[in-house]
Amino acid sequence: MMHIDLSSVLRQTLSCELYSNLVTRPTGAAVRTQIEALIADGRERSLTVIDFSHVGMIDFSCADEVVAKLLLRYVSAEREDLAAYFLFRGVTDDHWDAIETVLERHGLALVLETDDGARIVGMVNDGERTCWEKVYELGRARASDLVLALGSLDDAARALDGLHRRRLLMRLDDGYIAVGGLGEAHG
Repeated sequence: MMHIDLSSVLRQTLSCELYSNLVTRPTGAAVRTQIEALIADGRERSLTVIDFSHVGMIDFSCADEVVAKLLLRYVSAEREDLAAYFLFRGVTDDHWDAIETVLERHGLALVLETDDGARIVGMVNDGERTCWEKVYELGRARASDLVLALGSLDDAARALDGLHRRRLLMRLDDGYIAVGGLGEAHG
């Protein structure tokens, strides 16, 4: 697991120790480029925590660059061994408006770590939300584990596959793990 403190990346990118706000598209693009470089230096299949804890605020253009374009790049990765998975931490109300707007605009979803654990946010339907929450609750699951919650084996398999393609679940040999539950997974 890789931890990326956005305020540190921002300060390194701007060479300014006092700046903690993510504003302007060029700033967002520079921060995203640095994040992508850090991910490229890591393992092939990776979980990266994107930490907003020390970021004062983020505007819409920066959210588009740092959140949406980052997700779009890795969600479209075809090869599992090159897949990146993201967990977003430290997101406050000051960040949420901009992040929620870009998720809606691009039809994206992400996993948000909260004080109570993790939750899926963004553009997901009820079946996908139920599926993700059940996998998170179980720690690890197969389609057969979700039949009661989702109605049929086909519905469960479709939901699991769709959430995996969107990098909200990680596929393992014997099932799936919710991105926010990777540190807690058992079985």
